[in-house]
Amino acid sequence: MPRLILSMDGLVLKEMTLEKERTTIGRKPHNDIQIDNLAISGEHAAIVTILNDAFLEDMNSTNGTYVNGQPVKKHVLKSNDVIELGKYRLKYLADSAPGSEQDEAMSYAQAAVTTDTALASNAPADLTSTNAATPVGALGMIQILSGAHAGRTLELSKSLTTLGKPGTQVAVITRRPHGYFITHVEGTVFPVVNGRALDAQAHRLNDNDIIEIAGVKMEFFTKSVT
Repeated sequence: MPRLILSMDGLVLKEMTLEKERTTIGRKPHNDIQIDNLAISGEHAAIVTILNDAFLEDMNSTNGTYVNGQPVKKHVLKSNDVIELGKYRLKYLADSAPGSEQDEAMSYAQAAVTTDTALASNAPADLTSTNAATPVGALGMIQILSGAHAGRTLELSKSLTTLGKPGTQVAVITRRPHGYFITHVEGTVFPVVNGRALDAQAHRLNDNDIIEIAGVKMEFFTKSVT
């Protein structure tokens, strides 16, 4: 499981495991990782963990978020990356145990395709996947209800599918042993399911759920497979 090592001036202060799908970092007490320092914004940054991939997002902080010395707004974390918040350092360590899902996971950069691109090609190669366990006897499907590709369908045959518009709104649908789940990854506006905006946690999808991502409406359903 991915973890962070918090340090300042070379002194290790704390080690934390990224157990939640969304981990917030900031000065205010409600953050998962609180750093009580005036250089840190109240809500400074967040890390979204999907399977064993982690995505860092700066939450419009005053002093910015840096990774390996470079300012970032959004960043795909790799093992040994150093997140810099003022004088504080957060070293990201991925789970590199043999046979772990991290070994098979593709990067977010490869996965970040727009909905239109994914549907225009309808090719599995354009989507992210890992070989995690999947539900038996049911295959998730997405049918586009609006936009240029209305009427087209997309099979959710892989374990992780990214949809949306990078830089605007991105969500992932993960295929797990007990169903399909949608999770917000990028953007200030969260995906909408059946007219209600999601929160930061993963949301289980049911047949005929209506999803809105980056201005595109789509319907989720499953079909039986043998």
